Amino acid sequence: MVRPTTPLLSRERIRDAALQLIDDQGLAQFSMRGLARALGVQAPSLYSHYANRDEVLDAVANLLTRQVDTSGFVDGRWRRGVETWARSYRASLAAHPNAVPLVASGAGRREDFLAMSERVHAGLLSAGWPARYATEIAGSVKYLVVGAASTPFASGFADDATVYLERYPALAQAHRLPELAEEIDAESFELGLACLLDGLAARYVDLVGDLNRERA
Repeated sequence: MVRPTTPLLSRERIRDAALQLIDDQGLAQFSMRGLARALGVQAPSLYSHYANRDEVLDAVANLLTRQVDTSGFVDGRWRRGVETWARSYRASLAAHPNAVPLVASGAGRREDFLAMSERVHAGLLSAGWPARYATEIAGSVKYLVVGAASTPFASGFADDATVYLERYPALAQAHRLPELAEEIDAESFELGLACLLDGLAARYVDLVGDLNRERA
């Protein structure tokens, strides 16, 4: 049996190759021509599976959001749901930082992205959060997650102690941050998430109290 001279294509194979290219080269450098070259085919072959570059990027964004865990929103346990969702969301994006802008740009018509948003919103509504608050909670988590995944904090400091000693004495230990970057960034995210959840918990008590008084 004669083997095909060009690799067989599928939507999944094209999508996965696109994500790898974005990981390796960055989103700005991504093109259909470069994708075809990476797959060992001619660019027109890709258009049998995806109409254009934007469709490929939508597929990548859908893949990243499909991997996010929203299973914590059960039995009205909104705090556990938000906590699980936020951590999983960050992990999915942090594994592919060059692709973060795709997700940051929003859901649009991306089905997996919209499905994730639907599960989160439904979980918050079922826990008793008003629709406006549910929307704002989702937005707050997204800001926290996207910031944490796309802009590491600790690694941005110079590891030269002399930079800080005379002019910036309060930052005398900042030269140690790059070597502790992974630990500091993870703990900073957890601190931000905990503060957000604690603030929401206090707001939730007030909302429930207001609703109970209205019904009395």
